Amino acid sequence: MPSQALSTDSLTITRQTNIAPQASATPLDDMDSIVATYEQRIFRFHLVSIRDRDVAQTLTQDTFVRAWSARSSFRGDCSILTWLMRIALNLVRDHTRTDRFRFWKRVSDTAIDVSDISSHVPHRDSSLESRLIASEQMTLVWESVAELSDRQRSIFLLRFLEELELSEIASITGLPISTVKTHLYRALAAIRARHNASLKDSL
Repeated sequence: MPSQALSTDSLTITRQTNIAPQASATPLDDMDSIVATYEQRIFRFHLVSIRDRDVAQTLTQDTFVRAWSARSSFRGDCSILTWLMRIALNLVRDHTRTDRFRFWKRVSDTAIDVSDISSHVPHRDSSLESRLIASEQMTLVWESVAELSDRQRSIFLLRFLEELELSEIASITGLPISTVKTHLYRALAAIRARHNASLKDSL
């Protein structure tokens, strides 16, 4: 993660804040702290959504730049993380609209594989055996996630990668909770079906 690049942006933002002290204070004025707190989670979401490290780094920087530019519109009706994730999701959508052919398919020097993805996935304490089983299944899971629709993939990642509540996902995506539940159910059903088929093939 290019923390140096983000830190440079933050320093620029801080200088701009000092230049315009008459602006109304917002919870996002201290962008250095915002970046330090949320940078890794925003980067992880972009990385797993795009599977291209360079693009994920760029979109992460863009997320915080947009957050700074639009900070006066933050009303505090949701958490800062939810607000940032909403921006991040919109950037992913913009990227996939303009570069859909490359999305999840292009193989290049900067593209990452599932083993790199797994290192960014948070996991709770578990037995060594459980972690080994999870590692063996990781490739299949992420291949299945790659085949989901854009909306199902985003909702799946927000729920199970970022561990956000359904109400937060609804706020981020702008969808009713019932619709979020439907897409989540379909995503899980698709992943479970592929997993079960793989188990049958291995017997």
